[in-house]
Amino acid sequence: MPRTGADNTLTARAGACHTEIPRGQAGPSLLCQKRGARISREYRINDRIRAREVRLIGDNGEQLGAVPLFRALEMAREAGLDLVEVAPSAVPPVCRLLDYGKFKYEQAKKEREARKHQKNVLLREIRMEPKIAEHDVDFKLRTAEKLLKEGDKVKISVRFRGREITHPQIGRDLLEQVYGRLKTIASIEKPVGMEGRQMTMILTPGAAKPEKLQRPSPPAAARPAEPAPPPAEPAAAAPTSE
Repeated sequence: MPRTGADNTLTARAGACHTEIPRGQAGPSLLCQKRGARISREYRINDRIRAREVRLIGDNGEQLGAVPLFRALEMAREAGLDLVEVAPSAVPPVCRLLDYGKFKYEQAKKEREARKHQKNVLLREIRMEPKIAEHDVDFKLRTAEKLLKEGDKVKISVRFRGREITHPQIGRDLLEQVYGRLKTIASIEKPVGMEGRQMTMILTPGAAKPEKLQRPSPPAAARPAEPAPPPAEPAAAAPTSE
């Protein structure tokens, strides 16, 4: 590993990626890939910790407060554990007592389980022509159905040649026919549209959820008609004086 010079650092190289590691610190592990580099984090442990004072967390998660580094190292040795710096940017840095080997093993196991359950959704394309025969349509649909059931998205495209571009409705009808036969297992992610000289549609796995119909509110109960008021009595005639 080459030394960089007076700054007392080491340069770790792996292919096209590199990083400078100050001497005496735990350097990151480099996982260089073809399209870039991914650096997985490493923790400072035990004698590699540089702070004079640390905020200590016990093996069971209990807060032990700020203690000098030498005392934290003594506590780690007495417990048969490692002192691991889990938050170096804090003031003071946060350290925890734990079994570092067991911790790394469990972290790697969790990452493997997460990768195992990850599904990379691919966009697959099925190409058609406006004058495609019916048996070819059936074959293309079986392929699309298989891809959708495997969890991939499917792009259906109809390519127009020459003067076929003057009849786009033929392509639209074909794409609508395709979706009509796949709508029980697929839903439309990108509706029918033109892309240059081709008309496309993207389907995603999973049937579209039916829209909830709003129930009409029940009619209000008819109020009983109020009885008509009794007819007014005729006013008594005023007595006449004779």
